[in-house]
Order: sequence, then structure tokens, then C-alpha cells
Amino acid sequence: MSALGRHVQAESDSSLDEMLAKVSRCRTHLSRLMNAHDATRLVLGLLYLSRTAHAAPGTGVPTWSWLLSHPAGRGSGIRAAVSECLSHWLPPTDEQGADVGTRSSMPVPPPGSEGPLHALVRAIGSIQRARPLLDQCLRELSADQADGSHYFTPDDMARLMVGAAVPRDGHRVLDPVCGSGGLLVESHRYVRERVGLNPAMSLQGKEQHAHTWQVARMNFAVRGITAHVFPPGDSLAEPEPERHDIVLANLPFNQRDWAPEDKEEQAAGRSAPPLPVDPRWPEEPPSRGSANSAWIQHIAHALAPAGRGVFLMGDSVANSRQPVTRRLRERLLREDLVECVIALPLRVFGHSKASACLWVLNRDKSARPGWGVLDRRQQVLFVNARRAFEPVPKSRARRLGDKNTALILTTLAAWRGLSENGAAASPYSDTAGWSRSCSTEEIADRESSLMPTSYAVEPPSPERDTRSRIEQLKLELADQFDQMRDLELRLLDVLEDI
Repeated sequence: MSALGRHVQAESDSSLDEMLAKVSRCRTHLSRLMNAHDATRLVLGLLYLSRTAHAAPGTGVPTWSWLLSHPAGRGSGIRAAVSECLSHWLPPTDEQGADVGTRSSMPVPPPGSEGPLHALVRAIGSIQRARPLLDQCLRELSADQADGSHYFTPDDMARLMVGAAVPRDGHRVLDPVCGSGGLLVESHRYVRERVGLNPAMSLQGKEQHAHTWQVARMNFAVRGITAHVFPPGDSLAEPEPERHDIVLANLPFNQRDWAPEDKEEQAAGRSAPPLPVDPRWPEEPPSRGSANSAWIQHIAHALAPAGRGVFLMGDSVANSRQPVTRRLRERLLREDLVECVIALPLRVFGHSKASACLWVLNRDKSARPGWGVLDRRQQVLFVNARRAFEPVPKSRARRLGDKNTALILTTLAAWRGLSENGAAASPYSDTAGWSRSCSTEEIADRESSLMPTSYAVEPPSPERDTRSRIEQLKLELADQFDQMRDLELRLLDVLEDI
């Protein structure tokens, strides 16, 4: 790039940073008049309008240019204009698209917000590159609602999950709990970088919460990505009607009252009947007290013959001695579905201190053209990435970071014998404290435990022994909590029958 080009780029970046800071100040001002979550959604809505609210002159439809030309003043005109424009253009949260569904989904600008609204409209109108502002909005929205566990997947975690799934052009990709759609956006980026063109992929998302569903629709629209987000609903209510090449999911841990019958019976004050026969759980129904095993079987059932599923799951599922959970692990190993389990660092999600693993399921682990050169049937790779994190600057938070994400993906690719860009696959070897390849027979001899820290063990040292003991105590405590929840549900059922 020439010196002039670098100078123009530097000026452009500087101008963008100034506009982003201005938008952030306006959002902060709005959050003093309404809650921070609603203020961020309002900013996101205006950004969406700036990219979509366009119509032919004389049609009488409220447009972005009409909003930009709205005069500043003390009256409530700008508030009414913003509400009218949002109501007309936002994706409706009801299936029929009636105005009432749309109007109730977006917060109404409060009195006193005229100044920040005018400043926001002008700042957003002056930004040429929408994606940095979109990413900023999604980060702030995730932080605003993290206390309710409705956070969005961090960028580095999304890169790890998609990189482990290895989507290809033409694949059918599903996220049954898509949130803002981040994993589907990352899948699109991953494939686009490799084919150099707009991918011919089928991207499908499902989301239970109407407001978040609307955020996902806006996210795809602003980025120009074609994706189908189903109307808001519960993904676990029924099996997926079609098979998918890739299933990605940042799952809710230990979700209770998850079965549709639970809510109905609970409302009527009666004990819930046994779960009906369902092709997703052919051997025994999952526990009503936690949806963990239900989600795993839902994802496994949705996979195509060579499909891969990547999802986050609490540590307790990998090592629990609870009979239902242990039998599920035994069945997954029997069917040779488990390909890799990665123990993630603590506190990399920001919203929770719960320890978690990343599971990778694969219906075809054989060596084949277009895939890896190593036959990994009846084998599982364990990666102990507990210490693979970096501090977030000016914060006590942690993150995986690019370096650790790449290290995990390189290890998995080498184990698969998977090459990139025609290069020869890197050789794989077990590394003490980091990774180990185990046979399903060995895993079965260990009560089918899928906890990576039990296999990829660090070399002996006083520090390692202390960490190992703490880790074991945490797992035992989590297991006891699981058993207590199960006993509680059984006791309630018995009391209802008396």
C-alpha cells in the first residue's frame, strides 16, 4: 500500500473510532433514561434501519433518509419518527408479521431522549463500515443480559467451535439455540475465506426468546448474509425434521422444566407423566431435572450420516456417575459418535464461573477423500486446555485468545490427519498435560468418563497435584448436586401420589 493509501486508511480508522465512541456516549446517555439492554437494542435497531429502510420517493413509507432529515428540536417528533420507522421496518416477532407484534418488541424512546436520538441518527448515518458498530452493539448487548445467562458466544469461542466443526461450501448448518446468530455468522466467514466467494450454504437458526430472535434477524441483514431463522420456539419440543451436516450450539447448562409437558403439568399443579416415546432417545428418556442429556441426543439425532456436532456442556455431564448420564455416555461411545472433548479454561465466558467442556460429535471418523487421512474410528481425542487462556486487558476477565484457539484447532486437525490448502497434514503425538488419544475400550473401562483432565494428565508436581485434587473435589460436588436434583424430583413425584 502506498504512503497516501496508508494515510487515508489511518484517517478512515480514526474517523470510525471517533464515531464508535460517539455512539457509545449516546448509548450511555440513553441508558440513564431507560435500562441499558433496551438502550443497546435501540442503537442496534437504528443501525439496521440505516442499511434497510429505503423506499421509492412518494410512497409515504418512513425511510432512513426521512429520519436523517428530521429537524432537531425540543418536541417529541424524533421519538415518534424513530418508533414509526422501527415499527415499519423491523423483522416482526410474530409469525403473521402484524404491527402489534413488531411494536411490542422494540423499546419506545423515553421522554428526554430527543438529543441522544438526533446524535445517534447522525452518527450512524455517517458510518460507512457497519460491521464494527454491529460487533460493538452485540458485545454490549451480551454484557447487558449476561446475568440472565442469555449471553452471546465470544468471538474466540465461536472461532474454536466452527473450526472444530469444519463446515464446507454447500453444507447445511443448524444452530438450535442461535441467540444473535454468531455461530452461523462465523460459519459463513469461515467458508467464505476458503472458497473466496459467497458460500452456497444453508444456514438455519432457532431461538426461543422473541427479542433475541429479532436481534439475530437484524445481525444477518446488516451483514448481508442469507440465513433462515425460524419463528421463536422451543427447539427441544420436537425432533429436527431434516438432517444437517453441521450442528453448532452454545447450550444452556442444567436447564430445568425443559419438556413441554413439564410446563403444562406444573401450571395445573400435577406431577408430570413419563416422557413420550421419541426417536431422539431410543433407549431411555432423559432426566426431567436437567436438559443436558436431552440436548446431546437432540443434536446427535439431527446429524446427517457424515455430520458433525460441536457444543458446549458443563463438566458434570462428562464425568457424572448418575446412571442416566453414564448410560448416555456408554451409548455415544458404543455408536462411536464422540470424536473429541476439550476441557476449557474457567471464566472464559464472562457471565459464569462454571467449568465447561467443548464436545465434538462425528458420525464418520474414517479416513476418506475430502477429509482426514487417519482412520479414527473407536478413538477419542482429549484436550486439556484448562490453562490455555490470556487475561483481558484492563479487566479481571479471561479469554481463549487467538493463539490458544489456533493451538487447539491445530492439535485436532493433526489428530484427524486433516490438511489445509493442499499442504501435508501435520503429524500428531500425545503431549503430557495437553492432549491424549484414547480407545473407546479404555474409556469404557473408566466408567465411560469423558473428562479430558482424567486422560491428558500433567506431569507430576506439587502444583499439579493440588490442582488435580481441587478439580476432583469440584467434580464430586457437581455430581452430588446432580443426584440431589434427581432425588428431589423423585420425592416430589411420590408426594403427589400420596
